[in-house]
Amino acid sequence: MALHFTRAELAERRQRACERLAELGLDGILLFRQESMFYLTGYDTEGFVLFQGMYLGADGSLALLTRLPDKRQSAFTSVLEDVRIWRDRAGATPADELRDMLESYGCRGKRLGIEYAAFGLTGERALMVNAAMDGFCTLVDASDLVRLLRLVKSPAEIEYVRRSGQLCDEARDVCIRSSVAGASVSAVYGEMLSTMMRGGGDPTANRWVVGAGEAAMLGRYHAGLGTIGENDQATWEYGASYRHYHTGLMHMVLTGKPTPRQTEMFAACVAALDACGETTKPGNTVGQIYDAHARAMTERGFADTIMNASGYTMGVSYPPTWMDEPMIYMGNPQVLAPNMVFFLIMVVYDDTSGEAMSLAETVVVTEDGCDAVCHAPRELVVNT
Repeated sequence: MALHFTRAELAERRQRACERLAELGLDGILLFRQESMFYLTGYDTEGFVLFQGMYLGADGSLALLTRLPDKRQSAFTSVLEDVRIWRDRAGATPADELRDMLESYGCRGKRLGIEYAAFGLTGERALMVNAAMDGFCTLVDASDLVRLLRLVKSPAEIEYVRRSGQLCDEARDVCIRSSVAGASVSAVYGEMLSTMMRGGGDPTANRWVVGAGEAAMLGRYHAGLGTIGENDQATWEYGASYRHYHTGLMHMVLTGKPTPRQTEMFAACVAALDACGETTKPGNTVGQIYDAHARAMTERGFADTIMNASGYTMGVSYPPTWMDEPMIYMGNPQVLAPNMVFFLIMVVYDDTSGEAMSLAETVVVTEDGCDAVCHAPRELVVNT
């Protein structure tokens, strides 16, 4: 089997979830987030692109409804024993079969949580589930139940996070060495991916934000990445994944002499990143991390460019994104605790001059501060 955690650890996670269900007065929960399924059982698949749902009862009962290709997948990767299959056919209504599975566990008339906030539960599927459960049981939105349990990582999870960070640093070295005038952005991207995969990593949950020239001002991936030019700026926001546990880095690579404005922007990003790192410690809130970022940017004259969020937590993620809650934004009340993981992101855009600067790295909250698991350059990278 390809279990990435011990059976004892997976059982302890399910026990904590069951205790939370009891606290909320719920008899069970319907899980549609692939991250939740992996976290609780080890089940590792991309089968969530079509309908599948997992049931966890407050008494520890566990069952999965999925398609036939995932029957072997679940046997190979998880501790699941009760796996039901719905058949692909015209007019299929797998939510009805999910209801039948719940009937076999005595869920009629019960109060069940449900993960509505899940890429695996599209609007169409959610309507299907609601219709199937109407009159059968009461559904209560419990989208955050497992997500909050996942925030504080176990020692085994932290080990995966740290290995992911090492892969990120190895890719950073390739990026800095290869991002020269005339280089294909796609080719550099490919070399970085190759380094990570040869190091035992996995494909990341989302595409990277990379681009040179005008594309350096973008905050999303786009097709046709182009070539790095003379006197150019290249944005690199990338991540690594090890056993689906993600870390991220972000920085710029310049070709040619930096402008005074770029030098000032980089200094502001360094100051903001360091301030956020100093604030990321147990007892503080996520909102205080944002305040540290905003204060540092304001003190250096970049108040007008402050982003509305300056990072987010990271951990186990599946496509289409490695982003996870809580986001680092003003007033977020989430209290920090040891073994939480955050991607701290500092970005400055100047739409007038067309110049950009960014700096970001991933940290683990420790007992008295935080520890970077991958490392953004603290000197402006210039390849001439």
